[in-house]
Amino acid sequence: MTESVDLLVHGGTVLTVDDASTVLTDGAVAVRGGEIVAVGPADELRASHTATDTLDASGGLVLPGLINTHTHLAMTLLRGAADDVTLQEFLGRVIPAEARLLDPGTVASAVRVAVAESLRAGVTSALDMYWFHEAAEEAARAAGWRLHTGPLFMDVPEPPDGRPYKERLEWARQDLAARPAGTRPVLFAHSTYTLSPEQLVECFALAREFGALIHLHVAENAAEVASVEVAHGRRPVELLEHLGLLGPDVVLAHAVDLTGGEIAAIARAGASVAHCPVSNLKLGCGIAPVPRLLSAGVTVGLGTDGAVSSNTLDVLAAVRQAALVHKADGDPTAVNAEQAVRMATIEGARALGLGAELGSLEAGKRADLIVLDVNRPHLTPRHDPYAMLAYAAQASDVRDTVVDGRVLMRGRTLTTLDEGAVLADLEALA
Repeated sequence: MTESVDLLVHGGTVLTVDDASTVLTDGAVAVRGGEIVAVGPADELRASHTATDTLDASGGLVLPGLINTHTHLAMTLLRGAADDVTLQEFLGRVIPAEARLLDPGTVASAVRVAVAESLRAGVTSALDMYWFHEAAEEAARAAGWRLHTGPLFMDVPEPPDGRPYKERLEWARQDLAARPAGTRPVLFAHSTYTLSPEQLVECFALAREFGALIHLHVAENAAEVASVEVAHGRRPVELLEHLGLLGPDVVLAHAVDLTGGEIAAIARAGASVAHCPVSNLKLGCGIAPVPRLLSAGVTVGLGTDGAVSSNTLDVLAAVRQAALVHKADGDPTAVNAEQAVRMATIEGARALGLGAELGSLEAGKRADLIVLDVNRPHLTPRHDPYAMLAYAAQASDVRDTVVDGRVLMRGRTLTTLDEGAVLADLEALA
């Protein structure tokens, strides 16, 4: 007696990234209704399941889809427009450009390119902070891609959507109230330097009224920290703690310039950190104290930031950088290969409050997974799958990408996007 499923991914090495770090050398994943219903030896699952569709992963590595825990997807429009500058110079260029250029149409076009790039890189979901989030959601939904986004609060003189802060509160309330049942809403409070303490309190209160995840930039570099301290008498994390805003529903992007007391405060509150090592290095921000955060028990995910500050949406590149850069102090075990891979998968899911749904290949979770072609010179021989992913694998090794049980890239061909048209559209806008 066989069980019918929608998709059977079989024949490769399955890296489950579960709590036991289970690896199946000839494994399979069975999917029905977008949910993983079984993970086990390939021979057993082939014998016990009849599949409408299959992915032959022979010669491949099957693992959970990568999760980008901090990005600005539509910044693909400005890729290459603010290189080799400090964070403050970067903001001085980008914020005025956004005011001039952004509207729902440009955001949708830029997000479609970001989704195509992400699918090719094995990224199956992202936490996306940007303007016109409704247009981004529509573009991602049309491609079948998993996007976590929501209203953005950033009190700047010329917001691209023309909506002043006070109007944003009611608009955001309506947006959060309209979220589909079963999906966690998200609210973005940009930072402690673009929102006043009073505004931060209002934003966090609104988010918590709806049980929303709250995401903001914090302590990205020393100059930011100094400016907040001058303005408010406290460093960014100190200010959030003083206002009673830190909590397990908060994801802090960057968190580079932290004191020991601030690390302890983040850990006590149960807040998470989105580590963006490539962006932080490129902007000269420094290196986040990730080993100390991990030692304190803080959940750390990985992000690329936008394609202006990091130039790509390649989470595997962030995995490699995270595994390497923290060794600079002389400890090669500071962040090991498995820790870096877990940051991009299960720990990223936990940071977003979605650890029960995403981030590992286990029965009952949503079927977000990727297949890497490992029969390549730079991946041969293969002794340790985690080390291979962290130190050698590239985005171009991704062969298949599945989101919610739907194959969105098969054999390196995108199935839900006209890639040529998408690229031509953004090039014309740029």
